[in-house]
Amino acid sequence: MKLKKVLTADQSPTLYVSELDEHYHSVNGAVRESVHVFINAGLKQIEKETVNILEIGFGTGLNTILSYTENIKLKKLIYYESLEKYPLSSEIINSLQENSVFSSEISKKIQQAIWEKPVKISDNFTLKKIQIDLLDYYPDKTFDLIYFDAFSPDKQPELWTEDIFTKLYAATGKNGILVTYSAKGIIKQALRKVGFTVKRLKGPEGKRHMVKAVK
Repeated sequence: MKLKKVLTADQSPTLYVSELDEHYHSVNGAVRESVHVFINAGLKQIEKETVNILEIGFGTGLNTILSYTENIKLKKLIYYESLEKYPLSSEIINSLQENSVFSSEISKKIQQAIWEKPVKISDNFTLKKIQIDLLDYYPDKTFDLIYFDAFSPDKQPELWTEDIFTKLYAATGKNGILVTYSAKGIIKQALRKVGFTVKRLKGPEGKRHMVKAVK
């Protein structure tokens, strides 16, 4: 994929994919969107002290970095598994590290962590990055929280199907949460059909709504 770094409205960077005509994050603010959707509506809603997180779409590592940062305050024991079909090149990673969001030593450790094996980022945060297509992924554990951050349903419709959500529902623990930025009717319908209780929440800047699905 051809990628171009773009500075978003909150001065945090994202990447533009020309083949899909799609950005990795909202141009209205990459950090702002991730915090709103995945941290505030997701991680901060989990009451358990030991938390398994599954992320669909590691991308730039932003959600992982923000989760680690928030957990400095929350002090939970986190296992974080992240899927990515197309890991970024070293050149792109280095260009992102020019921005303060990605320049800390922890951010670099997260971005540069080896793939396919658990890496202890800190005493209470373990990261496992897996290079795989979601279609080929079969979880071997249950998760308390799922960040569904794939490219949009218009660009990757094969990842927003009942079959996919059935697989993720089975991998979600009791009272577990799935959060995503998309609130399209067909997505909410699919999530409900496989068993989730779906709530439409206020979206981040530039989007009217987002979705929180609870098992």
